[in-house]
Amino acid sequence: MDQNTLSKIKNYIEKNSILPKIIVIYGPTACGKTSLSIEVAKFLETEIISADSRQIYQDMDIGTGKVTEEEMQGVPHHMLDIISPLEIFSMAEYEKQALPSIENLINRWKIPVLCGGTGLYIDAILYKMARPDSEPDWKYREELENIRLEKGNQFLWNMLFSVDPEYAKELEVNNFRYVMRGLEVFRETGISKRDSKDTKILRFDPLFITPYSDENRENLYRNINTRVRSMFDMGLENEILKIAEKYGWNCPGLTTIGYKEVVDSLQGKISKDRAIELIQQHSRNYAKRQITWNKKYI
Repeated sequence: MDQNTLSKIKNYIEKNSILPKIIVIYGPTACGKTSLSIEVAKFLETEIISADSRQIYQDMDIGTGKVTEEEMQGVPHHMLDIISPLEIFSMAEYEKQALPSIENLINRWKIPVLCGGTGLYIDAILYKMARPDSEPDWKYREELENIRLEKGNQFLWNMLFSVDPEYAKELEVNNFRYVMRGLEVFRETGISKRDSKDTKILRFDPLFITPYSDENRENLYRNINTRVRSMFDMGLENEILKIAEKYGWNCPGLTTIGYKEVVDSLQGKISKDRAIELIQQHSRNYAKRQITWNKKYI
């Protein structure tokens, strides 16, 4: 932890605030969030709440870059390994499970450290949403679901990108529920979901910290490429074979970046080298979307 970050944290601790405090460590994949969060948590003698939409899955360790017991250095972590790869986990479900851990820390006079790259999860914790009354268009949702099942998540995301590119860039391709909602809002209102009238009510007084800076973007991409290759060296293919044996090849967990490409390789659809290239490419694209989302935290 550099002196600038340490100084920010010390000033934040001394600051008077009506709302409970929380430190948010955010940034794109492979930028160093995990190690920084552990340094901060050890300094504050507190605990970490993961805000990562893939590290919630059990048995998915290598491909998600999940923190190991050794890397934790004794710092308790929450919201890891909470569901099986067969399950789909919504933002509302994340909020419901993560908030009690955060409130428990606050009740013990500790400042929680929220760490992760899933912006929707971070927002679910930081804000209460006061939404205007609107009736869901179930017929249109069913139509979109049929399109998704027939043509895939990427096709659905492309539909949103064609009408609402800025909002689409904020969403991961496999986050299809939010992609559908974006399409629904645009169809109903003609405006972007980003410009909808949902009101955000802040729950906490956050301090935002990131190890990433735009000046280091090329280094970030190199780190992503190196990390992907190291995942294969660590046994990513064997991890996926075990997951497929336990949960089936079509479980939702195996549709995420770093897994779906290896599944295609193991099933003979593409070569191993091509799988590596695709994971690197998809991870870099995901990092770009994260960087776009994270601009609001600056």
